[in-house]
Amino acid sequence: MSIYTHHYRSPLGGMTMTGDGETLTGLWFDRQKGFPGTLPEDDPERNLPVFDETCRWLDVYFSGKAPDFTPALAMRTTAFRKAVWEILLTIPYGRTMTYGQIAERIASQTGVQRMSAQAVGGAVGHNPFALIVPCHRVIGAGGNLTGYAAGMDKKIALLRMEGADMSTFRLPE
Repeated sequence: MSIYTHHYRSPLGGMTMTGDGETLTGLWFDRQKGFPGTLPEDDPERNLPVFDETCRWLDVYFSGKAPDFTPALAMRTTAFRKAVWEILLTIPYGRTMTYGQIAERIASQTGVQRMSAQAVGGAVGHNPFALIVPCHRVIGAGGNLTGYAAGMDKKIALLRMEGADMSTFRLPE
């Protein structure tokens, strides 16, 4: 299977997307933690319908509005990570959810008594779809703004852009 790349210039810096020709396989801020180091270097940038749709999604998002569509995503991962990412897709624009709340929802869905918030954090941290699967909307207990692969400055900027009530968060020192 071929992997194609496309680049997007966001107000917060360059972004790289990957696709298999039909679905989006990844979207990252350039040089963020977890940015794939194995992208094809000799493959020219492609204009694919899924890239056009993703760029349209990003244009709407960065205009300060919640996109009302989602590009086709190839969530090739474990069942657990996919379940976490699908919950992230339900977090409304400008709102947040804690790792613990996600863990409770996963526990309820799977019929287990308790799910580890730390396990949820691992799944959130492996999300390859920046912004679209909104891991920047996940916070720690008590309103703690915790790590973000693209950097805490981007997480704060994204939440502010979405109109989140920043007074409810505890910023890292």
